[in-house]
Order: sequence, then C-alpha cells, then structure tokens
Amino acid sequence: MRKKVKALLLTGVLVLSAFTACGKKENKKDVSAKENAEPTKITIAASPTPHAEILEKAKPILLEQGYDLEIKIFDDYVLPMTVVDSGELDANYAVHVPYLESFNAEQGTHLANAGGIHYEPFGIYPGKKKDLSEIAKGDTIAVPNDTTNEARALLLLQDNGIIKLKDGAGLTATVNDIVDNPNNIKIEELEAAQVARVRGEVAYVVLNGNYALEAGLSVGKDSIAYEKSDSEAAKTYVNIIAVKEGHENDEAIKALVNVLQSQEITDYINETYDGAVVPFK
Repeated sequence: MRKKVKALLLTGVLVLSAFTACGKKENKKDVSAKENAEPTKITIAASPTPHAEILEKAKPILLEQGYDLEIKIFDDYVLPMTVVDSGELDANYAVHVPYLESFNAEQGTHLANAGGIHYEPFGIYPGKKKDLSEIAKGDTIAVPNDTTNEARALLLLQDNGIIKLKDGAGLTATVNDIVDNPNNIKIEELEAAQVARVRGEVAYVVLNGNYALEAGLSVGKDSIAYEKSDSEAAKTYVNIIAVKEGHENDEAIKALVNVLQSQEITDYINETYDGAVVPFK
C-alpha cells in the first residue's frame, strides 16, 4: 500500500514538473517572440511646427513601447484630414475641435477627436506698424481665412478694441459679423500659411501659434497682443489627435495620445516654445 502511495506521489511530482517545464518554455518563447516582434507602425500627418517637432520627441518613447511612428509633414490643413478619412494615414496632429467639426460638416468626412495635446495662443504681430496705438484709418490687417481660425482672429481684434462683432457671433464669426469698424480697417483674408509672409505689406497680422513659430516669432516676445491662457479661445482651440471615427480607442492611438500627454512631452513643450505652445491639461 505504501509503495502504491509513493508511486502515485512520484507520478504527481513528475507530471507537475513536466507542466512547469512546459510553462517555462512557453513563457520563454512568449518573451522571445515579443522581443523579436516588429513594432506596430503608426502613420500620422502633422504641421511642421510645432506638431512634427513634438512627434519627433515622442518617437523614441513610442518605439520603446513597440510602436514605430512615421511622421508625414503637410503645409496645409485640408489634405491631411482627407487622407486620414480615407484610411491612408492613421491620424492627424494639426487641428483643433472646431476645425474638425467644421471640416466634417463641410466635407462629409467622419473624423473624431482622440485626445487633446496642446493649444497655441493666437497673437497680433507687427507688420508695417509696431504698436496698436499707431493704427490709422484704412489700415490693413491680415488674418487666416479658414472658418474657425478667422473667427478666432476676429475675436482677438475685438478684444483689443479694433472692431466690434455682433452679439452672439462668437466662434463662428466672419467679417460679415463686424458691426463697428471705427478706423475702417480692411481685413485681408489669406490662407493661414500665407499670413506671416505679408507682414511687410500690411499694418498688422494675426497668426496661429504654429505659423508664428515658423516665421521665427515668439508670442511672448514679439506679439503686440495675444490670447490669455484662461480665455474661451484657449480652452476651445486645443490641438488634437484626429482619427477616423471608430478608431479613437485603438491601442496604437491610445498609446500615441498617452505619450503626447506625458510629463516628458509636457516638459519638452514648456522648455522649447517659450509660451507659444502650451500643454493641454
């Protein structure tokens, strides 16, 4: 009887050892497979500054997590949205929610917000004139011509007493909503990337933060006036990761957003852009 019990115990030990050994082999295989696995590619459209620069900083962090970030740089806002909607690219980092909503409504696209990353204060910058006290009748001010950014520019001009918009115009304001223009200022509407290039031809320009950076301008040092961090515009116009609707919770997209919202990237933004780019909290 004792021999039988010993035999059974021995058999159990051998079986358990076999399972343990198999488990260890499988675990080693799993670890090895993960180590040798190709990183998952994420393709993303971005404006050159600051978006692509921020993404370059995030790239090695994502690679450590198993994601290969491929950055495609665009100089306009329309094409990147189109290629993300078509599925050619995974995401776009260049626009804010009002622009995304406006684009979806106008173009029939289905793009969604996967997460907010930063905002860029709009500023009024010198052209031929260096201070708003120099403004004179008939002066020209250049502003971006796309729907949401034009409204933002007009609101900033209103905040500084240059024009007055009709009540309720808000974030949908256009030049047609100007109800008081005491100096008969001409508002020159241009494609956003072109505004900085006409500084030598107009009295003032109103620039998006990224285009100000590309022009070598700092909102803190060079602007005559700019949006405050607690303004409605700053809260509304946070730059986002835009993706095709239904992909907001893809693992790769969540990893991308988490890295871009990390303390390491927050510190990089604060140290690099001198207030022209502000991390979104």
